[in-house]
Amino acid sequence: MHIINRNRKKEKPSMRVCDLREKEVVNTNNGQILGNVLDVDFDEKCGKICALIVPGPCKCFGLFGYEYEYVIPWCRVLKIGPDIVLVDVCEKEVKKKC
Repeated sequence: MHIINRNRKKEKPSMRVCDLREKEVVNTNNGQILGNVLDVDFDEKCGKICALIVPGPCKCFGLFGYEYEYVIPWCRVLKIGPDIVLVDVCEKEVKKKC
């Protein structure tokens, strides 16, 4: 016998960070592909995402890390699709030296 709870709310679609890491980040401001999400910055107290971290180009054949990274505020994320994340940023403002 199956018991069905009809009072249950519809579940919101969810995504894991590992799913987010597989998506390319595209800046709608200029159409440039910034790269793939490397990490997520979040507020420990409330658990909300603060920013997406996208690495810039590699230093010296990738042996010494990255020259800089893009720290994209969560409020600048426009849409998350099946393959890409659309953001609207000024690259100079979100580019941080590593």
